[in-house]
Amino acid sequence: MDKSYNPGGIEQRWYSYWEENDWFSPQGGEQSYCIMLPPPNVTGTLHMGHAFQNTIMDILSRYHRMQGDNTLWQPGMDHAGIATQMVVERRLAAEGKHRRDMGRDAFVDEVWKWKDESGGKISNQMRHLGASVDWENSRFTMDEGLSDAVTKVFVSLHDEGLIYRGKRLVNWDPVLHTALSDLEVLSEEENGKLWHIRYPRRDGKGYVIVATTRPETMLGDVAVAVSPGDDRYTDLLGTELELPLCDRYLPVIEDDYVDSEFGTGCVKITPAHDFNDYEIGKRHDLPIINILNDDATLNDNVPAAYRGLDRFAARKQIVIGLEAAGLLEKIEDHRLMIPRGDRSGEIVEPYLTDQWYVQIEPLAKPAIAAVENGEVRFVPENWSKTYFEWMNNIQDWCISRQLWWGHRIPAWYDNQGNIYVGLDEADARKRHQLAADVELRQDEDVLDTWFSSALWPFTTLGWPEKTERLETFYPTSVLVTGFDIIFFWVARMIMMGIKFTGKVPFTEVYMHGLIRDSQGQKMSKSKGNVLDPLDLIHGIDLESLVSKRTAGLMQPQMAPMIERATRKEFPDGISAFGTDAMRFTFASLATNGRDIRFELGRIEGYRNFCNKLWNASRYVLMQIDGETTSQPQASELSAIDNWILSRFERTVAEVRGHLDNYRFDLASQAIYELVWDEFCDWYLELSKPQLKHGDAAAQNATRHTLLTVLEGILRLIHPLMPYISEEIWQRIAPELGIKGETIMLQPYPQPGTINNEAEADIAWLKLMIQGVRRIRSELNLPPGKPLPLLLSGAQDEDKARLQQFNKLFCALTRIESIEILDEDTTRSSEDCAVALVEQMQLLIPLTGLIDTAEEISRLKKQLQKEQIDLQKSKGKLGNKNFVANAPQAVVVQERERLQTHQLKVDQLQEQISKMEALD
Repeated sequence: MDKSYNPGGIEQRWYSYWEENDWFSPQGGEQSYCIMLPPPNVTGTLHMGHAFQNTIMDILSRYHRMQGDNTLWQPGMDHAGIATQMVVERRLAAEGKHRRDMGRDAFVDEVWKWKDESGGKISNQMRHLGASVDWENSRFTMDEGLSDAVTKVFVSLHDEGLIYRGKRLVNWDPVLHTALSDLEVLSEEENGKLWHIRYPRRDGKGYVIVATTRPETMLGDVAVAVSPGDDRYTDLLGTELELPLCDRYLPVIEDDYVDSEFGTGCVKITPAHDFNDYEIGKRHDLPIINILNDDATLNDNVPAAYRGLDRFAARKQIVIGLEAAGLLEKIEDHRLMIPRGDRSGEIVEPYLTDQWYVQIEPLAKPAIAAVENGEVRFVPENWSKTYFEWMNNIQDWCISRQLWWGHRIPAWYDNQGNIYVGLDEADARKRHQLAADVELRQDEDVLDTWFSSALWPFTTLGWPEKTERLETFYPTSVLVTGFDIIFFWVARMIMMGIKFTGKVPFTEVYMHGLIRDSQGQKMSKSKGNVLDPLDLIHGIDLESLVSKRTAGLMQPQMAPMIERATRKEFPDGISAFGTDAMRFTFASLATNGRDIRFELGRIEGYRNFCNKLWNASRYVLMQIDGETTSQPQASELSAIDNWILSRFERTVAEVRGHLDNYRFDLASQAIYELVWDEFCDWYLELSKPQLKHGDAAAQNATRHTLLTVLEGILRLIHPLMPYISEEIWQRIAPELGIKGETIMLQPYPQPGTINNEAEADIAWLKLMIQGVRRIRSELNLPPGKPLPLLLSGAQDEDKARLQQFNKLFCALTRIESIEILDEDTTRSSEDCAVALVEQMQLLIPLTGLIDTAEEISRLKKQLQKEQIDLQKSKGKLGNKNFVANAPQAVVVQERERLQTHQLKVDQLQEQISKMEALD
């Protein structure tokens, strides 16, 4: 083995080896296990969320594959209608082209070309992460087979009356010129204005004041509503108000929606441009006046002065007109929720248009029941409450999008506007007995991307055909996904799965948190805090990182701030940590359902963990170099051999339990403690005297134990760290006579016998060694300096253990003599250094051992430094501005520093007092 661990030198070599041998495809087995990859957008590149999610799925896939399950991790990509069309349109715009000049077919051809050029990026990045997906059967939502399935589902639902076309108010993106579902709209609080407008009474008896945040929509008002029983406006009922700037009058109506306590108690009703007003309009049979074109300019339904103006330009002119007419009461600053399209970032408008809808309630009821009766289980369970809350209040799903890229709606229109739905035009003609000379044109719209994604678990396996893969792997085992798409995707998959297969699409849903930066902020390009997982794997220099973070910002003025923050956080760029260190970091952070704060220090620590495992493996191989190792008799195993074997078996049981319960954080912690603390730090050290001074049988037993435990650790850790485990296993396995081409198809460790006696004995020995070492550390004594030891309070069991481990204990602690004090023998602890081990006192006589004056001087210098640091922390935390304005994580970190400094000050003062008593 190389002297140092170099992940770059092994990772792609092993991945190619696995893929070339087709070991990612299902390998057979009685029990089937299947995970569906949430299909990433074909436009995208891997971000930290993908890397985290893929790590979790790969851990589960490798774990079940090693258990002999017939394991399928089904990959694929989503055509991502809006996102992909935006990317290609921008690309064409840079060449001076527009899709409408090209025509639909030519534009779609351009998108396919772009997909063929760029679509492989995600799959290549997944390979860098070690993803063991079945590449040979990767699918794309616009594949011919999947597209046919989408059409079949649409037609089937339409035949049942569950898909219909209707004119309704939708969220309209005026940049993309398409309808959006509620889930595709992001609403955040922003600064705005509240305009108070006077609406004159037609009878000349003054005016009423109505407040609005969108004055331009006033031109579409059809009524003013007041709350039933509001005595202030009793005389208004049945009268009319003049609509400012327009030659129209509005009736005053009563409706329970109006809150008499809010504002003036009068509400303008604009059914074409407000969802609540739309419902009020339906209740009162009010007219609907649409004032917008599809690009959010004002149309011919408004006075001539405002026609053709952009909505915000019209707003300014309307406010000027109101002021000139003396109809503007006042303007107030106002915080309000602003809805923006999740792709364009543009403010969306409620807009009246014809769209296709799924009548969702009949599909939702069985999907609710499936979770209620346990057919589908959420992990953590609390996410089921979120699921029920949405499903029980679900609205019909708008599934049409005014785009060119996507699954085109299988509906055709004749010249009279009649609609004919079919699998294709020929089928539509046949179904509706249309003559060949009846001219038909296909609907221009495409389906919402999430419509095809909702069918992903069964269409990727061959549905509607009854394929062997569908029979074997459906329902799938678990869905691993973020909570942010529980409505977009999870709920819709359950509904569609039950509807078209009669079975739920998966039996468990593991909901993970979102990856955030070290300050707990969401990672986004606009904030300049995005980390590329491949940069963590391969490393990146500072200048390249700065360039990457400041490129393509929607707000270029943010670039200098982002550059300063990046240079401060990563002054030397980012080192190459390797895939295994990153994967282990993700596993360690995967607490149930909580958002994940990613800190570079964690991945640095796990890179050190890789180095530790590598160096331990080199040591083991050096011990067996040129030696014959055979299976020892049980009687030949030493107590320390039995101890590490027992600790391994106990850890195996813990890890399996944690993985079965999706506690990847606890599984990684158990593995880390076994490898770092018990195997590397303790067993390797405890075994050295045995290997050096033991007889042939004892040496063989220890060498075999070293190999056996290390080989087991490599299999235990493989799902989390596939590369380093494969590299080392290939060298270790032959020494034990294990045959096999790869660790990934070896059996995952099963828990064996626990040796409680050996564990108790070595736990005692470790405490004794730590006690002596603690005294050496406190007194600054050289590790090799021989020391006398007095034991007070030793029981018969302690004496027996001391006799059993005397040589080993003395060799590892450099104790030159041991005296066990009788119960009647007292020794003042004032002239001894003391360590407590259970009920015993370990006493090291200090007379002549150290120069007390010199030691007091050293301790006082150390104390002075700690006191300065303590005062700094107290000063920071005593500053109200720091506590109020610094990020919460920074304040918490400073409080932890304060506690650490205070503890060190107390310990040093105690040590100084003890030394001064001796002086």
